[in-house]
Amino acid sequence: MCGRILLFARAGSRWPVGSGGMVLAAWLVLASCGDGAETVIVNPPQEVGPCSVELWKRSWPNCESEDGVAAGRLSITRRDGVHRWHVDYKVGEIGPENGGVGWRYPIASRESATLSYQLRFSPDFDWVKGGKLPGLSGGPENVTGGRPADGRNGFSCRVMWRKEGRGEAYVYHKNQAGKYGDSFPFPADFRFPTDVDLRVRMSVEMNAPGRRDGTLRVWVMPTGASKDRLVVERRDMEWRSVTDFAVDSIQFETFHGGGDRTWAPTRPCWTEFHSLAVGD
Repeated sequence: MCGRILLFARAGSRWPVGSGGMVLAAWLVLASCGDGAETVIVNPPQEVGPCSVELWKRSWPNCESEDGVAAGRLSITRRDGVHRWHVDYKVGEIGPENGGVGWRYPIASRESATLSYQLRFSPDFDWVKGGKLPGLSGGPENVTGGRPADGRNGFSCRVMWRKEGRGEAYVYHKNQAGKYGDSFPFPADFRFPTDVDLRVRMSVEMNAPGRRDGTLRVWVMPTGASKDRLVVERRDMEWRSVTDFAVDSIQFETFHGGGDRTWAPTRPCWTEFHSLAVGD
């Protein structure tokens, strides 16, 4: 159980909402738990509209870079009483640089971590061939985008949507088959629904060097469902060859792609995210 909640807000961080009134922006919440670990919660600012780089930095401090925020593809919306990160995908484009958004957000290193977030796909979302959703990563390098993991440089695991709303975990790990990540498909009958909130959870436990005893699990629960559905379970992961790194980042990326524009959306579409948290 967590013993205390710490609210972090920028000093003097008040601004107008609408035509009047002021709000205190509490963007980052750390819950200090009994074992010394921290649960990291990232909430959008309580202001609806386009999200500037300055505003993004207040919620996501210490990121070395970003894609898509300065280009205007990130905004803040309010639906069902909840503020959400809203991502617009650019028609005809792929990747976080040109078509979506992406950044790596550092957190305290830990041997095991569970990422959870609420996700909503727009009505008539254009699945095309597939695209990326947020996940977890660790290590000194950014092992995505065709930079394979070798056991020493790091790892990454993200969720993907696929054609017709199918799903998978997309993973860069020590024993990956090639230059790009390995795909661990969701069950054959699974389809992401549109225009409804979903809860996505991803759990990673690091391996002992030299052993394939790491784990990866992914669950999805649509609004109204009675329980989470376990859609990926792997107990044979070798994330690393050394103890120099563990889970140390939220890999917040979402975009169509894919290696060429045959993956690009042909019509406007979007996703929304809220209640994003990482704990043990």
